[in-house]
Amino acid sequence: MKKTTLLASAALIAAAATLTTINSQENAMSFFITSAGSGDGANLGGLEGADARCQSLAAVAGSRGKTWHAYLSVATVNARDRIGSGPWYNASGVEVASSVANLHSEDMQLGKENSLTENGDSVNGRSDSPNQHDILTGSGLDGRIIDDGSDHTCNNWSSNSDGTAQVGHFDRTGGGANPNSWNSAHSSRSCSQEDLIATGGNGYFYCFAID
Repeated sequence: MKKTTLLASAALIAAAATLTTINSQENAMSFFITSAGSGDGANLGGLEGADARCQSLAAVAGSRGKTWHAYLSVATVNARDRIGSGPWYNASGVEVASSVANLHSEDMQLGKENSLTENGDSVNGRSDSPNQHDILTGSGLDGRIIDDGSDHTCNNWSSNSDGTAQVGHFDRTGGGANPNSWNSAHSSRSCSQEDLIATGGNGYFYCFAID
């Protein structure tokens, strides 16, 4: 009787462990805010450099087997078109968006609580010191390049001086034309590290796993 009970218990433990592993794999991190920027303002080395930073930070944090892209628009491609189809989960396994459409709707779950770094840490928001809630995107509310005749991407993420970058507020609060927008709150003062910091940022950007 004891042997049968022990075998049954072992089987239940094994099944639970398998289910936990499956859930962990399904909810593995596929979204984060970079824990550090380039340190060179909005000069990220273009999309290639930004993607490489996403990949590197994810790898150091223990992510394996995923391809990472930065959520950044440039003249030739929209941010929303380069991040895969979702769903996306933060480092705590919380689903922040189920699809591209959901990500760009009011139903997504981005904000102070869920927009974490690759290490699962919170980022300083407007209520913290220093405020670092400005996130580089170069995008409009719909995740597409802003087509108004001006550059909002710091020369396709290669400038650390002249120009401006469109930024979002990851904590969805603050000032600007769209203060509650995670991806398109306002423009930066310039592309320099000093000006990004002065207006409430630090050169951070969003990373999404495309697969």
